[in-house]
Amino acid sequence: MIQNDIQLMAIALPEDVTKAKWCGDFDRALRLIDRYTESAKTPECLKTRLKLEREIIQRLPLDYCYTQEQAVELVRRDIPDFTSEELDALRDAGKIDWIYIKGETVYSIRFYETLLSVYPDIAARAGKPAKEESEERQLLYQNIVDMKQNGEASWSIHMRALFTISDDAFRPGEELLVHLPVPKDAINMRDIEIVSTSHPVLKLADIDAPSRTVAFSGKFEKNEPFWVEYKYVSTVRYTALDPAAVSAEQPTFDTEELYPHIRFTPFIRALCDELSAGETNPLIRARRFYDYCTKVGTYSFMREYFTLPDSIPDYYGTGLKGDCGVQALLFITLCRCAGIPAKWQSGLFVTPYSQGCHDWAQFYIAPYGWLFADCSFGGSAYRAGSAERHDFYFGNLDPFRMVANSELQAEFDPPKTQLRIDPFDNQRGEAEYADRGIIWTEKDADWKLIEMKKLS
Repeated sequence: MIQNDIQLMAIALPEDVTKAKWCGDFDRALRLIDRYTESAKTPECLKTRLKLEREIIQRLPLDYCYTQEQAVELVRRDIPDFTSEELDALRDAGKIDWIYIKGETVYSIRFYETLLSVYPDIAARAGKPAKEESEERQLLYQNIVDMKQNGEASWSIHMRALFTISDDAFRPGEELLVHLPVPKDAINMRDIEIVSTSHPVLKLADIDAPSRTVAFSGKFEKNEPFWVEYKYVSTVRYTALDPAAVSAEQPTFDTEELYPHIRFTPFIRALCDELSAGETNPLIRARRFYDYCTKVGTYSFMREYFTLPDSIPDYYGTGLKGDCGVQALLFITLCRCAGIPAKWQSGLFVTPYSQGCHDWAQFYIAPYGWLFADCSFGGSAYRAGSAERHDFYFGNLDPFRMVANSELQAEFDPPKTQLRIDPFDNQRGEAEYADRGIIWTEKDADWKLIEMKKLS
């Protein structure tokens, strides 16, 4: 299976497969898939789509582990008077992710983490209120002040990224290919240096590769972590936006569809028209898209993107819940549908206090050029009542980033031959043997900040 096959996920499944999948009868769904793929009547494109679905169905239950009783018990550890009826109400309100497994409701492995992170009333009842004035949050506030005053912000960052395969999945002496994401050339990245690695390097992708990695390959006898140490400078400039200054002529690059997710479905076209409401200024239209993604939709931890429906923007736009990448995809798709150039950026969010995966968007408005939109940080600011921070993340970005990816579902160099953990993005790393790829439950990723210094 090749990376380009991912585009075929936009093909609809046979109805009986869909019925079996969503009532949680996964064994039946897999039997039906086998029947279709073995039939000479089934088109090859549908066979490929069904093979992808087979992988999805095998991975989907891994993100769900709590029955109704177990979910209530988990919450009651912090909120003793929490009831099963409250859990039902939260589920019906779209605040909890769930699926059926053999007809029984089963909740996401991160459902309680979402409730504590996003809903202050639940966090307060649990005795875990959000720390709005944390040192990291204050760093973000101060950065906005500094960027508005100085016109830019620049930080030097030195860190190590680690990737470990679980002992159960490790095969001593078998050929293994590992890809770790590393910093790439981007508008907000410079002075990139690969300092050292855990193993001899098979290939370091070009500095401007759309999904840049360092690759290792070999027959390893011991299961040891793979790591890469790198340095870079993150520099971002502040842009004060004025709709009246927008040029009459706008470019048309980066406005095309990219299946399966960046596509102009009937819902996307209708939502684009509704939010635009006759407005022609692209900056104002983009701001309306941003406001929908940040004010109407709500942040929620997600299962693996590979197991999400075949239009992630539709999923977020209709269900109104999603994480940073899901939010970014809806913003990008709405912009492109409106003829506004937009594209993906992802990698890490890095501060002295935490390091972790993150996705955001870029959009192009002449005469300003490429601008940023971080719907996740914008939504968090809106929920916290910070209008200034909400405004900032439309058009601007903080310097606390490591950019590894500038395109969605880009191929690696060298290419993988097996299906990826995440076919759309790469923030933690990927690994494969000759016959199969490592899945997300079989690996661990971590980061160590070595040094971080403000330059301006």
